[in-house]
Amino acid sequence: TDSLATMALCGAVCTLLLASLGYATGQLLGRDSVCTAWPPARYSLTFTGKWSQTAFPKQYPLFRPPAQWSSLLGAAHSSDYTMWRRNEYASNGLREFVERGEAWALMKEVEAAGEKLQSVHAVFSAPAVPSGTGQTALELEVHPRHTLVSFVVRIVPSPDWFVGVDSLDLCEGSRWKEQVALDLYPHDAGTDSGFTFSSPNFATIPQDTVTEITSSSPSHPANSFYYPRLKSLPPMARVTLVRLQQSTRAFVPPAPDLASRSNEITDSLSVPETPLDCEVSLWSSWGLCRGPCGKLGTKVRTRYIRMQPANNGTPCPALEEETECVPDNCV
Repeated sequence: TDSLATMALCGAVCTLLLASLGYATGQLLGRDSVCTAWPPARYSLTFTGKWSQTAFPKQYPLFRPPAQWSSLLGAAHSSDYTMWRRNEYASNGLREFVERGEAWALMKEVEAAGEKLQSVHAVFSAPAVPSGTGQTALELEVHPRHTLVSFVVRIVPSPDWFVGVDSLDLCEGSRWKEQVALDLYPHDAGTDSGFTFSSPNFATIPQDTVTEITSSSPSHPANSFYYPRLKSLPPMARVTLVRLQQSTRAFVPPAPDLASRSNEITDSLSVPETPLDCEVSLWSSWGLCRGPCGKLGTKVRTRYIRMQPANNGTPCPALEEETECVPDNCV
């Protein structure tokens, strides 16, 4: 009887100890340790660019190069790995990707994290979109230990701007999410201080953290995304992930003309019209006062249009102003 009691007590203690260890392990591993879904799941990921001249009229790049999106680069991973995060510093690999579109360094960082911490299950990519509006797609796999999805797409042209997803969790307890759709907004990597899409390279020293670009921040009037009349920017892109059935056949890559065909679909939908107010320069200095002697003369000052209005924005004011004066050198 004593032996049985001892075994029962040991069993209770052992169970409690294992439960405590399991809880502690779960705390250390993070949120992805909670997932008990099985088997691993496959998803189709569709990236849709919504960067149109109607929605983003200010300094919209029409040539050299025109508005477009880089290839999409991402990973399925655990919470031990971070590709990018708001209010944190961008890695050298992310910097190379968002500034110059060079993916090699970022790929090496992802691979190193996978080898060292076993925190990356798979790396995935999708072709570039050669216009501001269009689509690209891919398939990816997530695992119960690697339920998070992150990716980046560079805004082209831009100093160091991008859109993306940071650690989107596709697992809910014991099941995989069937579908997820997210609007994407522009982010600044904090590595280049350019204000416009076509700004020359101007490194940020010291480096700043990753921040979301809004209609009022940065507040510099020259900023390509500065729309003070808007409470928030319209979505610049959208990503949709749909879980695939296990019987789904092998993934067929997008046809070469996918981007052009999807442009027609996207452009036919109602897109937000962002009003762009006219912007004019400061007044020039007053010109010479001209007129006959003994009478009042006139002098003129001028200004020029810096930004033409669009989408029912505030029209331009008068560009010339005249006032009376006493002639300096009358005739």
